[in-house]
Amino acid sequence: MLCPTFSTPKPQADMVVYLGDVITANNIPTKNASSYWDKALDPTRQRGIPWATLFGNHDDAPFEWPLDWFSSSGLPPLRCHDPNSSTTGCEEVACAFKGTTRVDLMEHEVAESNNTLSYSMNGPKELWPSVSNYVHVITSSNHPKSPVAFLYFLDSGGGSYPEVISNAQAEWFRRKSNELNPDSRVPELIFWHIPSKAFNEVAPRLWIRKPCVGSINKERVAAQESEMGIMKILQDRSSVKAVFVGHNHGLDWCCPYKDKLWLCFARHTGYGGYGNWARGSRILEITEMPFTLRSWIRMEDGSVHSEVILSS
Repeated sequence: MLCPTFSTPKPQADMVVYLGDVITANNIPTKNASSYWDKALDPTRQRGIPWATLFGNHDDAPFEWPLDWFSSSGLPPLRCHDPNSSTTGCEEVACAFKGTTRVDLMEHEVAESNNTLSYSMNGPKELWPSVSNYVHVITSSNHPKSPVAFLYFLDSGGGSYPEVISNAQAEWFRRKSNELNPDSRVPELIFWHIPSKAFNEVAPRLWIRKPCVGSINKERVAAQESEMGIMKILQDRSSVKAVFVGHNHGLDWCCPYKDKLWLCFARHTGYGGYGNWARGSRILEITEMPFTLRSWIRMEDGSVHSEVILSS
């Protein structure tokens, strides 16, 4: 999870980015997992903070049957339920095992938010099966028509289809960025879930040493299955300042890539998934005139560490 703040530091974030794996759908034998999605977003909604979501490899994954369900005692009777319901009986919610599609989850979120707090979008249909592909502009507080940064969200796959950012997505980014920012004057920040193979190239071997900044490096980068051109486009574009990913719970570092842009992991925020590392989130602070992008990790207990200036 990332929490950007704009202009001046504030106790509360100006926006929250859910970097995928919002739910672990492969553990949910429910026909429609939208209520679980709602519950995951609810803390941000209750605080009145705008947010944007993108998909990870677990959000629409098909149900994985637990082996212990096939023991001599047989299938347990109470497994399918709505987290917003007071009952837990299978009769209350239809059981299903194929997962809830990305399109259904996103359409539900957009409809429920009524265009008030959610900035998430179903991307162009020509990019499907990837769905969370869209861009938002951050404008100046003093000059609303003056863009300060463009935030690009890309679906890195996984779950119902391969873990990859397709050539079609890469070309969409090229066209859209040239359209919105033809002279590369405005900084661009990129968000997706599964790290690209470029993250392997810059990954610290053991200890996190400069120029990398971070606190945990406890596993190998679990990269996308293939590279289809997106990194070449990003590294050739001077306005791209950083790429932010999730996926690996045991990594929270930022490292420079090709001396042109930063590659950063967020911090495992939720209570699900593997690993017992302390929870936290990556904070981004954007200031203007001149543009500065500063980042650090804020832990659940309120402590902060790993501050780094990603652009100035």
